[in-house]
Amino acid sequence: MTNGLLKGNIIKMKLNVAFKILGLAAIFCFSTIQLEAQCESWVGSPQEGVASDAHVVYRGHIKEKEFDLAYESWKTAYEIAPAADGKRSTHYIDGIEIHKDKLKKATDEALKKEYKETIARLYDEAISCYESRSITLSKCDTDECYEDKVAFLLGRKGIDMFYSLNAPYSQNIEVLKNAVDKGGLKSEYVVFDPMARIAVYQFEKELMSKEEARSIYEDLEKIADHNIANHATLKDYYQQGWDAAKAQFAKIERQIFDCEFFKNKLRPDYDADPDNPDVIKKVLGILKGQGCTPGDPFYDELDQKWKKYAVAENAKIQAEFEANNPAVAANKLYKSGDYAGALSKYREAINAETDNAKKASYLFSSASIEGRKLKKYSSARKLANEAASLKPGWGRPYMLIGDLYATSARNCGDSWNQRLAILAAIDKYNYAKSIDAEVAGEAREKVSKYAGSMPSQEEGFMRKMKKGSTAKVGCWIGESVTVRFK
Repeated sequence: MTNGLLKGNIIKMKLNVAFKILGLAAIFCFSTIQLEAQCESWVGSPQEGVASDAHVVYRGHIKEKEFDLAYESWKTAYEIAPAADGKRSTHYIDGIEIHKDKLKKATDEALKKEYKETIARLYDEAISCYESRSITLSKCDTDECYEDKVAFLLGRKGIDMFYSLNAPYSQNIEVLKNAVDKGGLKSEYVVFDPMARIAVYQFEKELMSKEEARSIYEDLEKIADHNIANHATLKDYYQQGWDAAKAQFAKIERQIFDCEFFKNKLRPDYDADPDNPDVIKKVLGILKGQGCTPGDPFYDELDQKWKKYAVAENAKIQAEFEANNPAVAANKLYKSGDYAGALSKYREAINAETDNAKKASYLFSSASIEGRKLKKYSSARKLANEAASLKPGWGRPYMLIGDLYATSARNCGDSWNQRLAILAAIDKYNYAKSIDAEVAGEAREKVSKYAGSMPSQEEGFMRKMKKGSTAKVGCWIGESVTVRFK
């Protein structure tokens, strides 16, 4: 047996005796431990020997990653002396690792919650001990050294909150920001990715302003630039961390950054290929979108070069766009008065479209052209009904059919049939109103407008028609309506 094993066994025997004397033999769940935010050491404690022996035992298990075996001895050392000998935060940090291992293995949700709370509390206690200087740093006693320790622990807490504790992002980002504020240029590269991910998420959910998101980006950039330039051993890690953070911020950079940022970002792309029209177009387009204006030397240089290509390029872009978006071409033809051409393009768009809502919109536009411009009422009604079938709850197609009935009523035979056509129109308006609140106001106005053109009781009497009778509308409409009188 080696001296190390002999020593370990002796310590364990001493601990067993001590446990009996102190009444610590009973093993309690960690839920019964009241973690106090104290920074007591074993120095001068009547239980110093028990605590230091427990420390030696559990530390041996920790080195071998035997967290389950380490737990009881750690608990003893921690309960007696949270701050060990008063010169280190070992008991807090090891306790965090032990409980992270427990959390990884746990299946019970209540236990998981308890372990998460314990991990966060151990971080807070260690931080508090350094902030109050209850733990003494042996090699450095300046404010900066204590601040560095606090920054390090805040950073590690923020990382664990993100990856292990699933903490609310609003709390997580505050811890990480505090770590960076205190750590400054010495902040660890490992905070980059979680900090960027949370900032982007919070901004996208409108829980963070663009100014705050931009400030986080700029803080991380300063840390990265400094360490990539000055930290020989870790510069590659800082570069990787910064690349990952930038990839996250790229999702929102157009929304949070101004002209100056994009000038600096895009200048290298332009300088690498200054006569490439595609590069010029891309860079100039982004700068315009980010608020850059004429008068800026870089902007003006790009603008002057682009004008050489603009006419031909714009024509090419428009042709390609219209070829890929026939609905756009259809709208353009409609505005020019080429209704037949517009209908042809809409048919092309309808045949190519898989989204029912968009297809319904194209069908409705086609119906409007057929009915309002070309007076092809039957085909217009068919297209409008197809549009309505693809988009349930949409009243606009029925409003169109109502308009077609109302405007064509004068061509529907004698006065009686003309008035029946008005009833058919009113029915469509009322139906549109019943399914679509967006057209309800317009529908009520039209019902009111045409109410005076409904049949009179005298006309109904002459035709032996009573209120509630069913009558067939003539001409192209061909629908049955319930008779009622103005």
